[in-house]
Amino acid sequence: MDENTDSPISEDDWGAAIAEQEKADAAAAAAAASQKSEPPANPAIFKEFSAKGSSTETHNDIDFILDIPVQLTVELGRTKIAIKNLLQLAQGSVVELDGLAGEPMDVLVNGCLIAQGEVVVVNDKFGIRLTDIVTPAERIRKLNK
Repeated sequence: MDENTDSPISEDDWGAAIAEQEKADAAAAAAAASQKSEPPANPAIFKEFSAKGSSTETHNDIDFILDIPVQLTVELGRTKIAIKNLLQLAQGSVVELDGLAGEPMDVLVNGCLIAQGEVVVVNDKFGIRLTDIVTPAERIRKLNK
């Protein structure tokens, strides 16, 4: 049997391979440096936007999002509860929330506060009467926190 096929690669083989790679890298770098650099690409030329019809185009853009469904949530309050107490809950149990009776309820769209309101009953169903709408500036400020 030939020794070279069964024995692992020696350190001399690794050293020779590394030296060969370094020579190839140096040659490639020298070739790149000797070539003339290409002129910079021409800047892109953009067509001017026209001002005509801008208000109708904006209206049409808004139409695209009007049918997108969002999750509207009314939050009465929150609480923290231990798992052992959670497991003891049964039909008729009362869970105390941090919200006070008569306090405005938060109205959230996709988890973002957009308004507050009071609970009302309409045709035997619960509803909410909006009492305060959060301004866009307030929403942005809350997002940055």
